[in-house]
Amino acid sequence: MSKYFYNPTVGIDVSADFSMVAILAPNGDIYKKPFKVKHDVDGFNHLLKEIKKVEKEFSMKTATFMESTGVYHLSLFHFLIQNELEVFIINPLITNSNKNKDIRKVKNDKKDAINIAKLGKFEDIKAYSSFDISIFTLKSLCRDYYKLVDTRSVYKKKLSADLRVIFPGYSKIFSDLTGVTSLNILKSYPTPKSIINAPKDDILKLLAESSRKSMDWCKKTCNKLTKAAENATIIGIESPCFSIKISGIISIIDSLNEQIDILLAQIKKMVKGDDLSDNFKHAIKLLKSIPGVGFLTAVTIMVEIGDFDNFTKPKQLVAYFGLDPSVNESGKFKSDKEKMSKRGTRFGRRALYAVALASIRSKRNGQANNKILLDYYQNNLKGKKKKVALVAIMHKLVNYIFAVLRDKKPYEQRPPKIHQQMYLRNKLVA
Repeated sequence: MSKYFYNPTVGIDVSADFSMVAILAPNGDIYKKPFKVKHDVDGFNHLLKEIKKVEKEFSMKTATFMESTGVYHLSLFHFLIQNELEVFIINPLITNSNKNKDIRKVKNDKKDAINIAKLGKFEDIKAYSSFDISIFTLKSLCRDYYKLVDTRSVYKKKLSADLRVIFPGYSKIFSDLTGVTSLNILKSYPTPKSIINAPKDDILKLLAESSRKSMDWCKKTCNKLTKAAENATIIGIESPCFSIKISGIISIIDSLNEQIDILLAQIKKMVKGDDLSDNFKHAIKLLKSIPGVGFLTAVTIMVEIGDFDNFTKPKQLVAYFGLDPSVNESGKFKSDKEKMSKRGTRFGRRALYAVALASIRSKRNGQANNKILLDYYQNNLKGKKKKVALVAIMHKLVNYIFAVLRDKKPYEQRPPKIHQQMYLRNKLVA
């Protein structure tokens, strides 16, 4: 039973430009017909006036519930929080699973607002009411960073595909097709003929300035470029449209690189600034003590977690990242081919995936980044697929993250046997 069972509750179905509001009396009856509130100052003040009126009539504090709808609910949520009201955000997965309980199929904003109010009043659901502007801003910056990186990857693939048509063999010359040296060459010489007709000294000079490598490397690379250009004049498709297209893609990649650098600089500035709490900054440092976790990954994981006090068990954090297995059972049937739910934060899951890959890698000297996780991964490979074993590593990492944030101590690598002995010893002491 909800702790607001005896209180008046407010349900808000949020849209882009307006919201539908339903108010329930303490006995569960509809106090007032659902009404529309515009997303402006007058609309917000009208809603505040109606809520205060209900609280005065029943001499009780109200509880307001609204569904998380992208960014549309944030301004209203922040306004109500600023006016010292109890406001809670509900996950859309919860509200969707509780809609359309009637036999008739009815779906409208009024019905949804009433259902949200009933859900908050009668059901013991999980909802959050904290809102930190600094963490929200940092979270938006991190998500924009990953979106721009994904967009850049799309254009990198387009550039590679076009070069295979107009300049076959170019991708084998440079290890990074969109590196500084490769892009400078393509900017100056976008077609195979332009490379053949260009003076060799000019190409060597451009390679030396861009790569900062030895002259021997520049000469070898120049010879490879000339040979590939000569072959491309025979097997490649010569078209001025493709050269224009390549120049356009390169300009887009340069612009994206500039925006990505600006975002990364702003993220670092915010973390070093005074807007974030000392506990949040300390948590980032603790996460960086885990092998494979860098600055951006640590920041991403922390902003996606938000308030760590909302999690009391590692399993809750595992489910929040969407790494928990889905369950499909009916009678005697139990499915053994269930995948992870993926119902949590996809950006946090992406960061964990990158850490998992880094954890099972080895350094140039052959030393493992995290020997314990590497051994665990290799043992799982004996009976599981690679992706399943990698998800098991991500699951382990979430447990590490939970322990580090709970104990507020840096990560320490311990063999499983020693860890088990410490656990049994602490259990006996307790």
